[in-house]
Amino acid sequence: MNKFLCCTLVLLDISVKWSVQDVSPHKYLHYDPGTSRQVMCDQCPPGSYVKQHCTATSPTVCAPCPDQYYAEDWNSNDECQYCSAVCKELQYIKQECTSTQDRVCECIEGRYLELEFCLKHTECPPGFGVAQPGTPESDTVCKRCPEGFFSNVTSSKAACQKHTNCSALGFKIALKGNAVRDNVCQENTDTSPQKCGIDVTLCEEALFRFAVPTLLVPNWLNLLADSLPGTKLSTENIERIKQRHGSQEQTFQLMKLWKQQNKEQDIAKKINQDIELCESSVLRHIGHPNLTFEHLNTLMASLPGKKVGKEDIERTMKLCQPTEQVLKLLNLWRIKNGDQDTIKGLMYGLKHLKTYHFPKTTIQSLKKVIKFLQRFTMYRLYQKLLLEMVGNQIKSVKVRCV
Repeated sequence: MNKFLCCTLVLLDISVKWSVQDVSPHKYLHYDPGTSRQVMCDQCPPGSYVKQHCTATSPTVCAPCPDQYYAEDWNSNDECQYCSAVCKELQYIKQECTSTQDRVCECIEGRYLELEFCLKHTECPPGFGVAQPGTPESDTVCKRCPEGFFSNVTSSKAACQKHTNCSALGFKIALKGNAVRDNVCQENTDTSPQKCGIDVTLCEEALFRFAVPTLLVPNWLNLLADSLPGTKLSTENIERIKQRHGSQEQTFQLMKLWKQQNKEQDIAKKINQDIELCESSVLRHIGHPNLTFEHLNTLMASLPGKKVGKEDIERTMKLCQPTEQVLKLLNLWRIKNGDQDTIKGLMYGLKHLKTYHFPKTTIQSLKKVIKFLQRFTMYRLYQKLLLEMVGNQIKSVKVRCV
Protein backbone atom coordinates (compact mmCIF):
# COMPACT_ATOMS: atom_id res chain seq x y z
CA MET A 1 0.00 0.00 0.00
CA ASN A 2 2.87 2.36 0.84
CA LYS A 3 4.50 1.58 -2.52
CA PHE A 4 1.27 2.45 -4.30
CA LEU A 5 1.00 5.73 -2.38
CA CYS A 6 4.64 6.56 -3.14
CA CYS A 7 4.21 5.93 -6.87
CA THR A 8 1.07 8.04 -6.89
CA LEU A 9 2.88 10.96 -5.28
CA VAL A 10 5.72 10.72 -7.79
CA LEU A 11 3.27 10.76 -10.69
CA LEU A 12 1.46 13.71 -9.16
CA ASP A 13 4.78 15.53 -8.74
CA ILE A 14 5.66 15.00 -12.43
CA SER A 15 2.13 15.98 -13.51
CA VAL A 16 2.32 19.23 -11.56
CA LYS A 17 5.70 20.06 -13.11
CA TRP A 18 4.42 19.44 -16.65
CA SER A 19 1.36 21.57 -16.02
CA VAL A 20 3.64 24.37 -14.84
CA GLN A 21 5.59 24.03 -18.08
CA ASP A 22 2.40 24.39 -20.11
CA VAL A 23 1.54 27.73 -18.54
CA SER A 24 5.09 29.06 -18.20
CA PRO A 25 6.59 30.29 -21.49
CA HIS A 26 10.26 29.86 -22.23
CA LYS A 27 10.73 27.07 -19.65
CA TYR A 28 11.75 23.45 -19.99
CA LEU A 29 12.22 20.42 -17.73
CA HIS A 30 15.71 19.08 -17.16
CA TYR A 31 17.04 16.19 -15.07
CA ASP A 32 19.40 17.40 -12.35
CA PRO A 33 21.92 14.59 -11.61
CA GLY A 34 22.90 16.30 -8.34
CA THR A 35 19.42 15.94 -6.83
CA SER A 36 18.12 13.15 -9.11
CA ARG A 37 15.02 15.25 -9.77
CA GLN A 38 13.47 17.17 -12.65
CA VAL A 39 13.98 20.93 -12.44
CA MET A 40 12.36 23.75 -14.40
CA CYS A 41 14.99 25.63 -16.42
CA ASP A 42 14.84 28.90 -18.36
CA GLN A 43 15.17 28.54 -22.12
CA CYS A 44 17.69 30.59 -24.06
CA PRO A 45 16.45 33.47 -26.22
CA PRO A 46 16.67 33.58 -30.05
CA GLY A 47 20.24 33.94 -31.24
CA SER A 48 21.69 31.76 -28.45
CA TYR A 49 21.85 28.16 -27.17
CA VAL A 50 22.10 26.34 -23.81
CA LYS A 51 25.75 26.20 -22.84
CA GLN A 52 24.97 24.73 -19.41
CA HIS A 53 21.62 23.45 -18.13
CA CYS A 54 20.31 24.74 -14.86
CA THR A 55 20.42 22.79 -11.60
CA ALA A 56 18.56 23.10 -8.33
CA THR A 57 21.07 25.74 -7.27
CA SER A 58 22.20 27.42 -10.55
CA PRO A 59 20.38 29.01 -13.54
CA THR A 60 20.68 28.14 -17.21
CA VAL A 61 23.82 29.45 -18.88
CA CYS A 62 23.25 30.71 -22.46
CA ALA A 63 25.85 31.50 -25.13
CA PRO A 64 25.45 33.38 -28.44
CA CYS A 65 25.31 31.41 -31.66
CA PRO A 66 28.69 31.36 -33.44
CA ASP A 67 29.12 32.73 -36.95
CA GLN A 68 27.06 30.90 -39.63
CA TYR A 69 24.77 29.42 -36.97
CA TYR A 70 21.32 30.62 -35.88
CA ALA A 71 18.44 30.01 -33.47
CA GLU A 72 15.06 31.45 -34.48
CA ASP A 73 13.12 30.77 -31.27
CA TRP A 74 13.50 30.40 -27.55
CA ASN A 75 15.07 26.99 -27.11
CA SER A 76 16.74 24.43 -24.86
CA ASN A 77 19.12 23.13 -27.51
CA ASP A 78 22.76 22.34 -26.83
CA GLU A 79 23.82 24.01 -30.10
CA CYS A 80 22.50 26.38 -32.77
CA GLN A 81 21.41 25.29 -36.24
CA TYR A 82 23.85 25.62 -39.12
CA CYS A 83 22.87 28.18 -41.76
CA SER A 84 21.86 26.80 -45.15
CA ALA A 85 24.46 26.52 -47.85
CA VAL A 86 25.02 29.36 -50.31
CA CYS A 87 22.26 30.08 -52.80
CA LYS A 88 22.08 27.94 -55.92
CA GLU A 89 22.39 28.97 -59.54
CA LEU A 90 19.85 31.59 -60.68
CA GLN A 91 19.13 32.50 -57.06
CA TYR A 92 20.12 35.50 -55.02
CA ILE A 93 20.33 36.10 -51.28
CA LYS A 94 17.10 37.73 -50.20
CA GLN A 95 18.07 37.62 -46.52
CA GLU A 96 21.55 36.92 -45.25
CA CYS A 97 22.09 34.52 -42.37
CA THR A 98 21.99 36.12 -38.92
CA SER A 99 22.11 34.74 -35.39
CA THR A 100 18.28 34.62 -35.36
CA GLN A 101 17.43 33.79 -38.96
CA ASP A 102 18.52 31.32 -41.60
CA ARG A 103 19.75 32.46 -44.98
CA VAL A 104 16.84 32.98 -47.42
CA CYS A 105 17.39 32.41 -51.13
CA GLU A 106 15.01 33.43 -53.91
CA CYS A 107 14.88 32.91 -57.66
CA ILE A 108 15.93 35.87 -59.75
CA GLU A 109 13.38 38.04 -61.58
CA GLY A 110 11.39 36.11 -64.17
CA ARG A 111 11.87 32.67 -62.56
CA TYR A 112 10.18 30.54 -59.90
CA LEU A 113 11.26 27.64 -57.69
CA GLU A 114 10.16 24.16 -58.77
CA LEU A 115 11.82 21.04 -57.28
CA GLU A 116 14.98 22.95 -56.28
CA PHE A 117 15.33 24.49 -59.75
CA CYS A 118 14.58 28.07 -60.81
CA LEU A 119 12.43 27.70 -63.91
CA LYS A 120 11.52 30.52 -66.28
CA HIS A 121 8.01 31.94 -65.92
CA THR A 122 5.64 30.71 -68.62
CA GLU A 123 4.97 33.25 -71.36
CA CYS A 124 1.34 33.52 -72.41
CA PRO A 125 0.98 33.23 -76.21
CA PRO A 126 -1.09 35.61 -78.38
CA GLY A 127 -4.77 35.21 -77.61
CA PHE A 128 -3.99 34.63 -73.94
CA GLY A 129 -3.26 37.14 -71.21
CA VAL A 130 -1.71 36.97 -67.76
CA ALA A 131 -4.48 36.27 -65.26
CA GLN A 132 -2.00 35.95 -62.38
CA PRO A 133 1.62 37.13 -62.69
CA GLY A 134 4.37 34.69 -61.75
CA THR A 135 6.19 35.07 -58.45
CA PRO A 136 9.46 33.61 -57.13
CA GLU A 137 7.33 30.75 -55.73
CA SER A 138 4.72 30.22 -58.48
CA ASP A 139 4.44 30.16 -62.27
CA THR A 140 2.44 32.53 -64.47
CA VAL A 141 -1.27 31.74 -64.87
CA CYS A 142 -2.52 32.35 -68.41
CA LYS A 143 -6.15 32.76 -69.46
CA ARG A 144 -7.72 33.00 -72.91
CA CYS A 145 -8.80 36.55 -73.75
CA PRO A 146 -12.61 36.88 -73.42
CA GLU A 147 -14.80 38.44 -76.07
CA GLY A 148 -13.98 42.12 -76.51
CA PHE A 149 -10.34 41.69 -75.40
CA PHE A 150 -7.13 40.72 -77.18
CA SER A 151 -3.42 40.03 -76.76
CA ASN A 152 -1.04 40.14 -79.70
CA VAL A 153 2.19 39.47 -77.79
CA THR A 154 3.97 36.56 -76.15
CA SER A 155 4.57 37.73 -72.61
CA SER A 156 4.77 36.62 -68.99
CA LYS A 157 3.44 39.99 -67.79
CA ALA A 158 0.93 41.42 -70.28
CA ALA A 159 -2.78 41.03 -69.57
CA CYS A 160 -5.49 40.99 -72.25
CA GLN A 161 -6.37 44.48 -73.49
CA LYS A 162 -9.82 45.78 -74.30
CA HIS A 163 -10.61 46.33 -77.98
CA THR A 164 -10.41 49.96 -79.00
CA ASN A 165 -13.84 51.60 -79.07
CA CYS A 166 -13.68 53.14 -82.54
CA SER A 167 -17.04 54.90 -82.35
CA ALA A 168 -16.13 56.54 -79.05
CA LEU A 169 -13.10 58.05 -80.78
CA GLY A 170 -15.17 59.33 -83.70
CA PHE A 171 -14.13 56.54 -86.09
CA LYS A 172 -15.70 53.41 -87.51
CA ILE A 173 -14.43 49.81 -87.44
CA ALA A 174 -12.52 48.90 -90.58
CA LEU A 175 -11.55 45.43 -89.30
CA LYS A 176 -13.16 43.84 -86.26
CA GLY A 177 -10.72 42.57 -83.68
CA ASN A 178 -10.51 39.10 -82.19
CA ALA A 179 -8.54 37.38 -79.42
CA VAL A 180 -5.18 38.15 -81.09
CA ARG A 181 -5.90 41.46 -82.83
CA ASP A 182 -7.30 44.85 -81.86
CA ASN A 183 -10.09 46.60 -83.75
CA VAL A 184 -8.74 48.52 -86.73
CA CYS A 185 -10.34 51.97 -86.87
CA GLN A 186 -10.61 54.35 -89.79
CA GLU A 187 -12.11 57.77 -90.28
CA ASN A 188 -15.69 57.95 -91.42
CA THR A 189 -15.93 58.71 -95.13
CA ASP A 190 -19.63 59.53 -94.99
CA THR A 191 -20.62 62.83 -96.51
CA SER A 192 -22.61 63.67 -93.37
CA PRO A 193 -20.69 65.65 -90.75
CA GLN A 194 -19.04 63.64 -88.01
CA LYS A 195 -20.76 63.68 -84.63
CA CYS A 196 -19.24 64.06 -81.22
CA GLY A 197 -20.49 60.57 -80.31
CA ILE A 198 -21.33 60.22 -76.61
CA ASP A 199 -22.64 56.69 -76.05
CA VAL A 200 -24.03 57.30 -72.55
CA THR A 201 -24.66 60.82 -71.27
CA LEU A 202 -24.16 61.88 -67.66
CA CYS A 203 -27.93 61.94 -67.12
CA GLU A 204 -28.37 58.46 -68.57
CA GLU A 205 -25.49 57.14 -66.50
CA ALA A 206 -26.89 58.68 -63.32
CA LEU A 207 -30.32 57.18 -64.09
CA PHE A 208 -28.97 53.73 -64.91
CA ARG A 209 -26.73 53.65 -61.85
CA PHE A 210 -29.66 54.80 -59.70
CA ALA A 211 -31.55 51.60 -60.50
CA VAL A 212 -29.46 49.46 -58.13
CA PRO A 213 -31.38 47.82 -55.25
CA THR A 214 -30.28 48.76 -51.76
CA LEU A 215 -30.72 45.16 -50.61
CA LEU A 216 -29.48 42.12 -52.46
CA VAL A 217 -32.47 40.96 -54.49
CA PRO A 218 -32.23 37.37 -55.78
CA ASN A 219 -31.87 37.26 -59.57
CA TRP A 220 -32.20 41.05 -59.72
CA LEU A 221 -30.50 41.34 -63.11
CA ASN A 222 -32.69 38.65 -64.69
CA LEU A 223 -35.81 40.22 -63.15
CA LEU A 224 -34.95 43.63 -64.54
CA ALA A 225 -34.03 42.23 -67.98
CA ASP A 226 -37.32 40.31 -68.23
CA SER A 227 -39.31 43.37 -67.18
CA LEU A 228 -37.82 45.84 -69.65
CA PRO A 229 -39.97 46.42 -72.75
CA GLY A 230 -38.83 46.19 -76.35
CA THR A 231 -36.17 43.78 -77.62
CA LYS A 232 -35.07 41.45 -74.82
CA LEU A 233 -31.43 40.92 -74.01
CA SER A 234 -30.09 37.43 -74.68
CA THR A 235 -29.22 35.09 -71.82
CA GLU A 236 -25.61 35.06 -73.06
CA ASN A 237 -25.35 38.84 -72.74
CA ILE A 238 -26.82 38.79 -69.23
CA GLU A 239 -24.42 36.07 -68.07
CA ARG A 240 -21.50 37.91 -69.66
CA ILE A 241 -22.42 41.04 -67.66
CA LYS A 242 -22.57 38.99 -64.45
CA GLN A 243 -19.15 37.45 -65.10
CA ARG A 244 -17.34 40.67 -66.02
CA HIS A 245 -18.81 43.18 -63.59
CA GLY A 246 -19.50 43.51 -59.88
CA SER A 247 -23.02 43.75 -58.45
CA GLN A 248 -22.95 47.56 -58.30
CA GLU A 249 -21.97 47.81 -62.00
CA GLN A 250 -24.25 45.16 -63.50
CA THR A 251 -27.44 47.22 -63.65
CA PHE A 252 -25.66 50.08 -65.42
CA GLN A 253 -24.19 47.69 -68.00
CA LEU A 254 -27.55 46.01 -68.57
CA MET A 255 -29.41 49.33 -69.05
CA LYS A 256 -26.66 50.57 -71.34
CA LEU A 257 -26.93 47.46 -73.53
CA TRP A 258 -30.75 47.58 -73.49
CA LYS A 259 -30.68 51.20 -74.67
CA GLN A 260 -28.36 50.31 -77.56
CA GLN A 261 -30.62 47.46 -78.69
CA ASN A 262 -33.81 49.53 -78.41
CA LYS A 263 -32.67 52.97 -79.61
CA GLU A 264 -35.34 52.99 -82.34
CA GLN A 265 -38.17 51.82 -80.07
CA ASP A 266 -40.87 54.25 -78.94
CA ILE A 267 -40.14 53.55 -75.27
CA ALA A 268 -36.48 54.52 -75.75
CA LYS A 269 -37.54 57.72 -77.52
CA LYS A 270 -39.79 58.51 -74.57
CA ILE A 271 -36.88 58.08 -72.19
CA ASN A 272 -34.71 60.30 -74.36
CA GLN A 273 -37.28 63.11 -74.28
CA ASP A 274 -37.22 63.21 -70.48
CA ILE A 275 -33.47 62.75 -70.27
CA GLU A 276 -32.99 65.68 -72.67
CA LEU A 277 -34.55 67.93 -70.02
CA CYS A 278 -31.97 66.65 -67.55
CA GLU A 279 -29.18 67.18 -70.07
CA SER A 280 -30.24 70.74 -70.79
CA SER A 281 -29.81 71.48 -67.09
CA VAL A 282 -26.36 69.86 -67.13
CA LEU A 283 -25.35 71.92 -70.17
CA ARG A 284 -26.42 75.12 -68.46
CA HIS A 285 -23.78 74.43 -65.83
CA ILE A 286 -21.02 72.75 -67.82
CA GLY A 287 -21.48 73.85 -71.44
CA HIS A 288 -20.87 77.59 -71.38
CA PRO A 289 -17.12 77.92 -70.61
CA ASN A 290 -14.71 77.83 -73.56
CA LEU A 291 -11.81 75.83 -72.17
CA THR A 292 -8.40 75.72 -73.83
CA PHE A 293 -6.49 72.55 -74.67
CA GLU A 294 -4.35 73.09 -71.55
CA HIS A 295 -7.46 73.34 -69.37
CA LEU A 296 -8.97 70.15 -70.81
CA ASN A 297 -5.66 68.32 -70.47
CA THR A 298 -5.38 69.40 -66.82
CA LEU A 299 -8.94 68.26 -66.12
CA MET A 300 -8.30 64.82 -67.62
CA ALA A 301 -4.96 64.47 -65.81
CA SER A 302 -6.73 65.05 -62.48
CA LEU A 303 -9.02 62.04 -62.91
CA PRO A 304 -7.93 58.67 -61.44
CA GLY A 305 -7.09 55.53 -63.41
CA LYS A 306 -6.12 55.45 -67.10
CA LYS A 307 -5.68 58.87 -68.63
CA VAL A 308 -7.35 60.37 -71.69
CA GLY A 309 -4.41 61.20 -73.95
CA LYS A 310 -3.57 64.41 -75.74
CA GLU A 311 -4.53 62.94 -79.13
CA ASP A 312 -8.02 62.14 -77.78
CA ILE A 313 -8.35 65.69 -76.47
CA GLU A 314 -7.28 67.19 -79.80
CA ARG A 315 -9.73 64.93 -81.68
CA THR A 316 -12.51 65.86 -79.28
CA MET A 317 -11.88 69.58 -79.77
CA LYS A 318 -12.07 69.01 -83.52
CA LEU A 319 -15.27 66.92 -83.59
CA CYS A 320 -17.26 68.36 -80.67
CA GLN A 321 -18.81 71.71 -80.02
CA PRO A 322 -17.29 73.65 -77.09
CA THR A 323 -20.41 72.87 -75.04
CA GLU A 324 -19.88 69.11 -75.57
CA GLN A 325 -16.13 68.82 -75.10
CA VAL A 326 -16.02 68.21 -71.32
CA LEU A 327 -18.90 65.74 -71.54
CA LYS A 328 -17.21 63.86 -74.39
CA LEU A 329 -13.88 63.64 -72.53
CA LEU A 330 -15.62 62.40 -69.38
CA ASN A 331 -17.34 59.80 -71.56
CA LEU A 332 -13.96 58.70 -72.96
CA TRP A 333 -12.52 58.48 -69.45
CA ARG A 334 -15.36 56.19 -68.36
CA ILE A 335 -14.80 53.89 -71.35
CA LYS A 336 -11.01 53.78 -70.90
CA ASN A 337 -11.48 52.79 -67.26
CA GLY A 338 -13.86 49.90 -67.79
CA ASP A 339 -17.10 51.93 -67.47
CA GLN A 340 -16.19 53.34 -64.08
CA ASP A 341 -18.59 55.73 -62.33
CA THR A 342 -18.02 59.13 -63.99
CA ILE A 343 -19.43 61.18 -61.12
CA LYS A 344 -17.14 59.49 -58.59
CA GLY A 345 -14.17 60.03 -60.89
CA LEU A 346 -15.10 63.69 -61.31
CA MET A 347 -15.45 64.16 -57.55
CA TYR A 348 -11.95 62.73 -57.13
CA GLY A 349 -10.57 65.03 -59.81
CA LEU A 350 -12.08 68.20 -58.35
CA LYS A 351 -10.17 67.64 -55.12
CA HIS A 352 -6.90 67.75 -57.07
CA LEU A 353 -7.79 70.62 -59.42
CA LYS A 354 -7.44 73.03 -56.52
CA THR A 355 -3.67 72.62 -56.74
CA TYR A 356 -3.67 73.71 -60.41
CA HIS A 357 -4.34 77.12 -61.93
CA PHE A 358 -7.73 75.99 -63.14
CA PRO A 359 -10.69 78.36 -63.74
CA LYS A 360 -12.69 78.60 -60.52
CA THR A 361 -15.90 79.18 -62.45
CA THR A 362 -15.47 75.83 -64.21
CA ILE A 363 -14.79 74.04 -60.92
CA GLN A 364 -17.95 75.57 -59.47
CA SER A 365 -19.91 74.52 -62.58
CA LEU A 366 -18.70 70.93 -62.28
CA LYS A 367 -19.66 70.88 -58.60
CA LYS A 368 -23.16 72.08 -59.51
CA VAL A 369 -23.47 69.25 -62.05
CA ILE A 370 -22.51 66.67 -59.42
CA LYS A 371 -25.04 68.07 -56.93
CA PHE A 372 -27.74 68.20 -59.60
CA LEU A 373 -27.24 64.54 -60.59
CA GLN A 374 -27.16 63.40 -56.97
CA ARG A 375 -30.27 65.32 -55.90
CA PHE A 376 -33.78 63.95 -55.50
CA THR A 377 -34.33 64.94 -59.14
CA MET A 378 -32.82 61.64 -60.31
CA TYR A 379 -35.08 59.68 -57.98
CA ARG A 380 -38.18 61.30 -59.51
CA LEU A 381 -36.87 60.56 -62.99
CA TYR A 382 -36.24 56.97 -61.92
CA GLN A 383 -39.79 56.66 -60.55
CA LYS A 384 -41.29 58.15 -63.70
CA LEU A 385 -39.34 56.18 -66.29
CA LEU A 386 -37.93 52.91 -64.99
CA LEU A 387 -40.71 51.93 -62.60
CA GLU A 388 -43.32 52.67 -65.24
CA MET A 389 -41.41 50.49 -67.68
CA VAL A 390 -40.80 47.44 -65.53
CA GLY A 391 -44.23 47.43 -63.91
CA ASN A 392 -45.33 46.28 -60.50
CA GLN A 393 -42.71 43.53 -60.20
CA ILE A 394 -39.96 45.73 -58.82
CA LYS A 395 -41.85 48.75 -57.48
CA SER A 396 -41.31 47.51 -53.95
CA VAL A 397 -37.53 47.34 -54.36
CA LYS A 398 -35.78 50.21 -52.60
CA VAL A 399 -33.12 52.05 -54.55
CA ARG A 400 -30.24 54.31 -53.74
CA CYS A 401 -28.04 56.64 -55.74
CA VAL A 402 -24.64 54.98 -56.20
